[in-house]
This record gives sequence, C-alpha cells and structure tokens, in this order.
Amino acid sequence: MKDQDTGARQEFQLEEATIDQMQSAICAGQITCVEIVQHYIDRARAYNGVASMLITENGEAVDPAPGTLRAGAALRFPTKTIKAADLLPDLDRYKGKPLEFGRMEPTASDPDVMQQYGMITGIENGTQVNALGTLNIRGERSVTCKGDFDRHPDDGPLPEGAPAVCEIFRKLPDALEIAAEMDAQWGTSPDLDAMPLYGVVFSFKDPFDTKDMRSTGAADARYDMDAPARDHQLVDRLRRKGAIIFAKAINTEYNGRGGDPGGAYTADKVLPSTLGYQRSSWGGNPCNVYDTTRSASLGSSSGSAVSVSANLVMASLGEETRASCRGPSNHNSVALILPHKAMIGFDGGAIGADIYCDRTGIHARKIADAAKILDALAGPDESTYDPRDVFTTVPRSTVLKTGYLEAARRLGAEGSLKGKRIGIIRESMLRTGLKMTQPIVDAADAEIRTVLGDHLGATLVESRAAGWNGDSGLEQMSVDFTTALCRLVPVFMPEILFRLTASGEPLFPDFAAAIAPTEFMPGKTFGSGTLAPIDYCIKLAEGLIPPPSNLNIATIQPQELAMAFRFHIPQYLVRRAADWAELGVKETLVDFKSLNARSKFWGDDQRAAFKNWEEVTDLRNPLDQRQGVNERIMLRELLRRVDMMVILENELDCFVRLHTPLAPGKIGGAAEPGARHNMRGEAFYGPNAGLTEVLIPAGYVRTVYDPVFRLSDDGTEYISDYSDEPTIVAEPGMPFSLVFRAEPGMEDTILDVASAYENASMRRVMPPSFPPIPKS
Repeated sequence: MKDQDTGARQEFQLEEATIDQMQSAICAGQITCVEIVQHYIDRARAYNGVASMLITENGEAVDPAPGTLRAGAALRFPTKTIKAADLLPDLDRYKGKPLEFGRMEPTASDPDVMQQYGMITGIENGTQVNALGTLNIRGERSVTCKGDFDRHPDDGPLPEGAPAVCEIFRKLPDALEIAAEMDAQWGTSPDLDAMPLYGVVFSFKDPFDTKDMRSTGAADARYDMDAPARDHQLVDRLRRKGAIIFAKAINTEYNGRGGDPGGAYTADKVLPSTLGYQRSSWGGNPCNVYDTTRSASLGSSSGSAVSVSANLVMASLGEETRASCRGPSNHNSVALILPHKAMIGFDGGAIGADIYCDRTGIHARKIADAAKILDALAGPDESTYDPRDVFTTVPRSTVLKTGYLEAARRLGAEGSLKGKRIGIIRESMLRTGLKMTQPIVDAADAEIRTVLGDHLGATLVESRAAGWNGDSGLEQMSVDFTTALCRLVPVFMPEILFRLTASGEPLFPDFAAAIAPTEFMPGKTFGSGTLAPIDYCIKLAEGLIPPPSNLNIATIQPQELAMAFRFHIPQYLVRRAADWAELGVKETLVDFKSLNARSKFWGDDQRAAFKNWEEVTDLRNPLDQRQGVNERIMLRELLRRVDMMVILENELDCFVRLHTPLAPGKIGGAAEPGARHNMRGEAFYGPNAGLTEVLIPAGYVRTVYDPVFRLSDDGTEYISDYSDEPTIVAEPGMPFSLVFRAEPGMEDTILDVASAYENASMRRVMPPSFPPIPKS
C-alpha cells in the first residue's frame, strides 16, 4: 500500500503483532512473506546466540571454540568463565564425587563443532537467548547435509563426498524459498479461508519431526541422516494451512531426559545443580527473556516459549510431560493452550519422554492466536486421529465442532463473566510459610479477585486447602478436592494410601497409625491401630473419620518411573528408519545400543542413565514396586473424576489456579529446597489427568528470594537452603500466569473465560532487552 501523500510504503512492525494484524499487513501490501522470514532471520542473528558461560575449577579463560552455523553466522562462545568457588561455598571442604566442571568439547554429531559441557551459568545483562537450535536455512538446517551438501538443485551437482541422501534432502525448499513461492502465487490476495495460518512463522520443539530440518529430540546423536523422511502429522497439517516451518526450538534433550531406571551404571562426576538447564547437548541452553541470568523455565519446552516471547517467531508448538509447556510460558509471559491428551497427537512422529503424559502445547503471545492454530489442527475439517499415536483413539465428542477461535474472542468488558462460577484451586497458592512464595501468591490472589471477580463479575468459589486461610468474602466449596479424594481413592486407587517415602516410611502416617499391622509391600509391615485397611477405606469414603492430614492433590501426584521410555525411543528409531527405507535410504541408528554408541551428553549423569536404559528388557516395573504404567492410567482416571465431582457438586464452569508460586531460579544455581511436590505437586494435575489447560500471563513481581547452596555436614554434597535475602529484579520483573482448566469438551468455556481475563488485564510486556531491530 502507498501513502497518498508521499507514495511511501506504510511501515508495519512485526514484533508483538497478532496473526490477524500480520495477515492484514500482507493483504495491504505492507509486508511480504519473504520480508517476514528475513526479519525473523535478522532477529535470530541479533538475539539467538549463546546465552550461558562455563563454570570452571579455577575461573581461567578458555580458548575460542568453533560453533555451528546459525542464521548465517557461526556461534560464538564466551571465553570468560566463572570460578566454581565463587558459586559453591566451602569448596575447599568438599569431599564428594568429583565435580563435572564446565569445558568445551567437540560434539558427536559434528566433530568440527564445539559445545559447552558440564557446569554452566547465565550471563548478567545478556543480549542473547539461545532459543532456536536449527533454522530452516539452506546449508545450515542439517548436519548430515550441511553447507554445499544442501546446494539448491539449480546450482549444479553436489560436491564429491556428499551423502546420497542429500540429493533427496536438497530438493526440499527452505523457509525463504517457501516464502518466495507463497508471494509469487498469492501476492496480496492469499486464500485465508483455505490457509488460515498463511505467513505464520513457526518454531517447533525439537522432538517434532520436520522433514526439512534436523530432528533429534535436541540430542547430540549422530544419525546417518539427521532429518526424518517425513513430517510429524501436526507439522504437515500446519504446512497445508499456510504456515512457514522456520526453526527447531531448543529443549531439554528427550523432553526432560527420561529419568534413570537404575542399574550398573553411575555417573563418574556430578553436577551440584542442573537448575535452569533446559539444555540440549547439541544446541546449548536458553535463558529467561526478562533476566538472562535466570532459568527460562522449569520445563523442557523452553526454546519454544522463549522464541515466541523474544519475537523470534510468531508461534510455536511445544510438548509437555509434566510442566514442559506451562513452565516456559509462565516464566516468559506467553499465552498457551494445552489441548487434552488425545485432541491433537504428539507421539506419532516425535521423540517423547513419557508416552502416558506427553502432549502438544501451542505457544503464542495472544490466546486468540493459539486458538486459531488449534482450529487449524483440530477443526471440523481435520481428523484428530493419528494411527501412529494410540492416544488419539478418543471419543470425537471431546473435540469441538464449532471451532475454538470463536470461543476466544471475549473482550473483557466489565461484568462480562457475570453468571460464571469459577473455582479457585488454593492448593496451587500455598504460602507454606516461606518468603520465596509470598510475592507471587499475593499478586496472583489480588489478580483473581480484582480482575476475574470485581471487574469481570465472575462468582469465585475457593477450595479449602490446609495452609490457606479462607477468604471471608468468597464462597467456599461445599465439596473440595480433599473431600473428593476421600470418596474416590478407596474406589479407584486405594494403593495411594499404602505409598512409602524414599526412606521407606509410610507417606500417610495417619493411615498407618489407624490400621492394624499390614504388609505395605513384600517385606515391609506397618500399622499400629485396629482397623482393617478395607474398613478404614469405608469410613474414609463415608466421612466417618478425618482424612490423613497430608492427603491432598499435591501428595498423590508422584509416580514410579515407567519403563515406557525404553519402549518408546526404539519404537521411534525403528519407525524413522522404516520411513527412510521406503525412499531407498538406510538408517543404521535403530536401537538404544546404537543411539548410545553415537551420542554425547552435557552431563555424565545422562550418559549413565542412558546406559541403564539400554539394559532394560521388560516393560513392566519390578514386582516389588508400584507399577509405573498402571499408576499412570489409574491416576488419570482418579484425577478426572475428582475434577468432575468438585465441578458438579459446586456447579462450577471451570477452575483457575496459579501455575507456580516460585520465580525462576539462577541458571546453575541452587534449586528450590525440599521435596518438589510440597509446592509444585498440584501443577502436575493437568498433565497427569490429560486435561486441557489454558495459561494467560497475569503480571510480574520484582522481589525474588533465591535459594542458596550449603555444603552438607559431611561435606559430600551441595544442598539447597532457603534465603530471606530479597533480590530486586529489573522492570518489569519476573512473570507469573494463571491457568484455567475444565473437563474435556468444555474448551469453549475456558477459552471464553481466559480471553476475557487476558483482554481485561493485558499483562504481557515485550521483553525490554530484546527490542525491535532496525529495519534492514
């Protein structure tokens, strides 16, 4: 479009734009698809570099090291390091296993490329976020077919020594070439009905298979061909809807590193802390966009949310096992839709961590954009069934036929939620007597009452949770979560009452004190009372005895590690090799043994864990332990029914909860003290139940209480301790978010409520350290 007075093209700012605004600019001739992609490449070159530095034994500088090519330039690693004794008190008295100090080493995937291994920390007042590991730019989108091995077909034959598979790979256009094709075909008149995501530039958590980019689950694994032969179903669907597949986002490799099943292998060296390590052995570690010394999240999809928040892309698909999407969204002020476990698939064409919980999440800066993307993935014209993902065998009634975008358009006018009844999950907001939780809890409580209640007019009904003093001005739940657990646990999962702590003591001592001596598991007998366990359960369900004092929706979340990781990874490798075989290409990385032989890990603990996984031969858990697979299935059934009982008994439309009362910690610093489920257990409810959740930025706090390291009394390990010393962070502060939840099939309700809240509050602030770049 030309300005009538000057004839100049009107300027359009892509940063912070919505999908509708961007598409309107295309139709008005203010920007083209090529300019959009180039703008994101320019931002990646400006802001997507290394965001961490090494912690070394003596703090000595390291030599400059060659990094992989990214956005047209090689990565540059800091040569300055931090002395370990500056972070770890009493290091001269430490007597534990050798520490795994930071170092630069060649990668397994490309020995010419170096990466950081061992201990790292963030960079104060940093200018880089390291959110995207691979960009869809010809010559740098694959290690197998890098440089001239990815030469455009029009530029002549491949150089001598190029792998044969590169002849197939180089025929795939990169993001700039796709954008040019779109501009040539559609110009300023794209068919937005057929292509509702036209021009939307996406990143994807690395586990999603993308046929035109390296896909290794963020691992440093040397495949014969590091790109898969075909797209993940959701990636393919987005392409067909007009999206531009631009980048692979950095994440904790294998979606949180899979755990350790135990075995003969142990780490030779230890890391005092992996806090803030949403880390890829190939791509490195991201940081928080509002404070570059801090963790991007306590969830592995950090690169996805950070890339959206830092305006490196417009939207991103992540994956969540426990908090992998909500954590990054919460800590980087990004909106999120987490569809229920079976609405849109994940496991078909993706590397997972726990197939019973893994699900796809949609990151965007506005909830309406995320809803528009969900419509493209699960709308009336798309089947939600994926034959490679057994969890998509779902009743079709749980997927809305009317679309999701229309439900996410509430403007937030005063009184617009009058008549809605919203249950506040106070279990997510416990202060626990700690200063470190108080700033966010107080801010979230005020946000719920003043915006959802006073301004929007919703009726707020709060749960009765131990540790929370009820608000006399709010309605109290008649049946709360603990009451529902008392009624349902004896029927659906009585095993919960018999759980033991890590030290072998009853998890619920009130239960053990009430029952007659009973075998909790083979060789372990507890109980000092008189009731038979079955009679105790009858009285508990009928409200004739008080529940165990610590029975709540946080303490029931922990589960045994399932052996499914040993099943899923080889299954993925077999499928990937079979896809390439159909094209006449042989992939020899096909099982755990070959994966381990051709991988490197940023920490020795992961090397040991993966060697133990290689030795696992049985999908079942040992018979003297709780059954990891069975637990996941039973817990999902229990949690869904608990939610429904509380909703039905209190006539609620949906729930609202705080994602976490904690700000993100320092990268490589002390983790939160104590057992995680004390403050985070309720956060696992949604993923363990497989329920849809919607997250909206709710504000910022500037006061943070960071945990500190303390050397154990015997000098063998570093442990975390509480601190009463506040840290004041720069404006706008550290973000926090509200999460909305309801039962499957009621996504229109939570999107209606969430969009009303978002538009009434408008809390997101563009990260000040990553402003718009000058026009090229």
